[in-house]
Amino acid sequence: VLDENKQYLAAQKYAEDIRIKISSVQTQAKNLSGGNQQKVVLAKWLMTEPEILILDEPTRGVDVGAKREIYKIINDFAAQGYSIVMISSEMPEIIGMCDRVLVMRDGRAAGELDKKECSESNLISYSMGVQ
Repeated sequence: VLDENKQYLAAQKYAEDIRIKISSVQTQAKNLSGGNQQKVVLAKWLMTEPEILILDEPTRGVDVGAKREIYKIINDFAAQGYSIVMISSEMPEIIGMCDRVLVMRDGRAAGELDKKECSESNLISYSMGVQ
């Protein structure tokens, strides 16, 4: 049996914590901007209290302001000790967000970089198989 009041309070809390711009938690996601839709998806996942969060292109198609807010959500989640696997084709996103990067080429791991080694030139080298 679902407790609708508990669901409403949880949705309200996450909407405030993640700063989803809505008039009511009953607003349908399809009526929100792309960035706010992404934040709704993140809120739903975070409500399940996962130990590992897998994100595939988490900021694709959202504006710069929404990207910044999504990055903050991801960083806050990581700061709580949880693990995040982020898949991204955007080099600045990878360089700015990741502690460790595994570069894939032709379905195989081409190289592994830590934060200090993670640069655009290293990412390109591994992705092209030059390393």
